[in-house]
Amino acid sequence: MRVIGTAGHVDHGKSTLVHALTGIDPDRLREEKEREMTIDLGFAWLTLPAPREPGGQPGSALDSTVGVVDVPGHIDFIKNMLAGVGGIDAALFVVAADEGVMPQTEEHLAILDLLQVPAGVVALTKVDVITEEGWLDLVEADLQETLAGTCLANAPIVPVSARTGQGLEALKQALADVLAAAPPRRDRDQARLPIDRAFSVAGFGTVVTGTLSDGQFRVGDEVEIVPGGLRARIRSLQTHKRAVETGLPGSRLAINLTGVHPDELVRGMVVARPGALRSTGLVDVRLRLVANSAVGPLRHNQAVDFFSGAAQVAAHTRLLDAEEIPPGGSGWVQLRLESPVALVTGDRFIVRHPSPSVTVGGGQVVDPHPRRRWRRFQREVLDQLEALARGTPEDLLLHALATMEPASLKALVEGSGLAATTAEATLAGMIAKGQVLPLGVAQPPLVNSNTPALSIGGWRQLATRMADVLAEYHAQYPLRPGMAREELKSRLQGRDKWSPKLFNEFIARGIAEAVLEEAGEYLCRPGHRIVFTPEQQARVTALLDAFRRQPYTPPSMAESSAVTSPDIVSALLHQGILVRLSEDVLFLRETYDEILAGIVAFIREHGSMTVAQVRDTFNTSRKYALAVMEHLDERKVTRRQGDERVLR
Repeated sequence: MRVIGTAGHVDHGKSTLVHALTGIDPDRLREEKEREMTIDLGFAWLTLPAPREPGGQPGSALDSTVGVVDVPGHIDFIKNMLAGVGGIDAALFVVAADEGVMPQTEEHLAILDLLQVPAGVVALTKVDVITEEGWLDLVEADLQETLAGTCLANAPIVPVSARTGQGLEALKQALADVLAAAPPRRDRDQARLPIDRAFSVAGFGTVVTGTLSDGQFRVGDEVEIVPGGLRARIRSLQTHKRAVETGLPGSRLAINLTGVHPDELVRGMVVARPGALRSTGLVDVRLRLVANSAVGPLRHNQAVDFFSGAAQVAAHTRLLDAEEIPPGGSGWVQLRLESPVALVTGDRFIVRHPSPSVTVGGGQVVDPHPRRRWRRFQREVLDQLEALARGTPEDLLLHALATMEPASLKALVEGSGLAATTAEATLAGMIAKGQVLPLGVAQPPLVNSNTPALSIGGWRQLATRMADVLAEYHAQYPLRPGMAREELKSRLQGRDKWSPKLFNEFIARGIAEAVLEEAGEYLCRPGHRIVFTPEQQARVTALLDAFRRQPYTPPSMAESSAVTSPDIVSALLHQGILVRLSEDVLFLRETYDEILAGIVAFIREHGSMTVAQVRDTFNTSRKYALAVMEHLDERKVTRRQGDERVLR
């Protein structure tokens, strides 16, 4: 699911172009129609062709429908524009051919660049009014110079006319191509939807709209509105006016909520799963200033307006590593927000100067929940922020785990570079979600735990290797019940040195997840059973017949192997059909059970039994009688007293 957002100077034809592309008028307010100017966000949807293959050949993918957010271009409504572009996958950057680059062209471009919008197409509109030869070439050259060094530096420029239809199909194709090349939406199963509209529909009640930035919502889900902590339930979902059961990441959603009134909701609140999202009034960020800032450098304790997602709040800056940040520069800043905002690590944001109202800079949230207001110029704090900037806490922990797994939770935290409080909370959440798998009981504090752990990806790789090694072993030795534990450990660990405890944890998890099972002292694939070929079965039948013909003086180990094979005899022993009493003495299981019962009964009646009495009772030889009694001694069924045996 993808969303396109317009951007560009007022009167350059954004809404007209959206109408021409989609057949939907994005201007929904009466005042907008009366003034012929977009004031607030408008919404539409568009069916794009299949993206082209490399080399320009037509693609084979099915056409796709994408959402469109139309934003105002007038400077007075820049705040509304910011509420609409925070969740887009690509920008439809509109520049009128008759005017070229204008002030809001540059400010909107700066905003897109600060938000790091991953893709875009430039629509050079109103080309039908251009009559002067060479004018379009001049405008395109100026545009390319303006776009250089920004996130739209390589964006295709498509001349179009919404009035005549010129270039509209080419524009759709260009949008399809850039969206196909854009990175996919991340789905970390942390569903949240920043609210850009909240209203009431007769017969349905409260409806909110927004772009689902992560995770999935389903009809019937309980949700929480953050900040505020209001609880509600999803009654129904729509995307592009079609009812759906599940909302996917990146989709424009209308959510019908029960349990809340629209008067309780405002733009900038976030719909999330209960307990999954917290609001904050203090946030650590990496902030970059625009190069041509009209208000000069950013100073410590300066008042700014903060925009992220659909939220807007007043804030004050705390510069942590500099006295001021010059235009074009960047630095570590802690922002004190005057009202709480729901944020997560990695969210993009914009800051603007309140008066005059101009864009100052923007960047990325590094820590949405710092422990406290930091003292300035503290090396430890700056090092921690640098570590966080390399990725989200989850990313840092997973990266550290991938480089050393299996690793103790303590070593994992040390390798991530995270502060203990951040790591403790993050690890607990990742363990609860199954992203990190402790191999044993991990008692808090997790940051000091020596319990080893694997990532879910690492475990799946190990489980696959276990299954493959055992399957290969079964194919090579079909008459064996499985592989010895130490042999499996040796094959799996490679150059690593796993402790017996760690390996046993791997085996326990493998058994729990049906990757393998125990076959006595051996390990095998679930369902593995010894199956004889017809020729082998004929040998087995002949051997067992020999055991039954002379049950108390049966064939020896060597004789049995000669009739069948050592592997077949071993298989019969593992199956319990034969019982081995000594190096060379075997008995049929039924005969062994009979002898055991007879000896126990004799001793209970007479108090003891000698080897000679065993020999005479079962009409066997001393060799077999002695083997039986020594075997029962080892099993602690009997105990020797001189030449006699008594029961234990």
